Amino acid sequence: MCIRGEEMSTQEGDKKHPNDEFDVPWKEIIETYFKDFLAFFLPIAHDDIDWESGYEFLDTELARITREAKVGDRRMDKLVKVWRRDGNEYWVLIHIEIQGDRKRNFAEGMYIYHYRAYDLYQRPVVSLAILADGNIGWRPTEFGYELWGTRQSYQFTAVKLLDYSKTDLKESSNLFAVVTLAHLHAKKTKHRMKDRYQEKVRLIRGLYKQGFNRQQIIDLFHFIDWVMHLPKELAEQLRSEIVEFEENQNMPYISSIERIGEKRGEKRGKQEGKAETLLQLLQRRFGAVPEPVRARVASANLKDLEIWLDRIFEADSAQAVLQ
Repeated sequence: MCIRGEEMSTQEGDKKHPNDEFDVPWKEIIETYFKDFLAFFLPIAHDDIDWESGYEFLDTELARITREAKVGDRRMDKLVKVWRRDGNEYWVLIHIEIQGDRKRNFAEGMYIYHYRAYDLYQRPVVSLAILADGNIGWRPTEFGYELWGTRQSYQFTAVKLLDYSKTDLKESSNLFAVVTLAHLHAKKTKHRMKDRYQEKVRLIRGLYKQGFNRQQIIDLFHFIDWVMHLPKELAEQLRSEIVEFEENQNMPYISSIERIGEKRGEKRGKQEGKAETLLQLLQRRFGAVPEPVRARVASANLKDLEIWLDRIFEADSAQAVLQ
């Protein structure tokens, strides 16, 4: 998911942590809890979907649609195939974009990806933009033009995270209320690590009081831990506090941080291996790899790397591989 924008600082200065992209954790949590995601952000769609028929993330098809995009460096976040509750075998597409900062031509990009998805499948496409930026006044919802009797008008649903009341979020039983709170706290405490620590502790403790099951608590912890990254000293302090808290609650769900870290390390190892392979192939095909391309490859998630590896023998430049 292309969540661009302000990176979070790992300490009071300007040093950045490589995990301080919101991209990967949002992708993972949406893929794992897609039904809850729609119930929270687009309930009208959630209530009209036949969930017993399942749903499908169209990552390969998404790459085909975005390959020749010319609107900045955006790419479609998620394209999902779902079935409606109308008694027929009728499926539609949901295009999800999460945008972490104010971006020029954002609405135009939404329009381009919408018509490309429609052109590919000839099926209705529902567009949902989650505006996760910090600018309260930025609210793109439409794109259009009119000339000589021709009119083009496109509207999409945009949800502004800043509009959510913290009180309402804390009272919600949907796990994406926690996701939203963690994201907002991460943005707000970008350069205030002590404040971030306090908010992070409160969020983690709250997981046990909201009726989430063990796996949900662990998955939410992964998200919170990623987007609200702390410098080493505060991270160690948090580890001790989690262990003590879980012992008192008799719920040792996430205190095994070493095990969680090992799992994350295994995944990171796969990513690094594919990134190295991709860079070697890029150099072999196109010569010296530009630094911006190297940077994107180094910070990419596993799914993007797999898509780019599949694309490398069709593209005509290193930049085209990463589109």
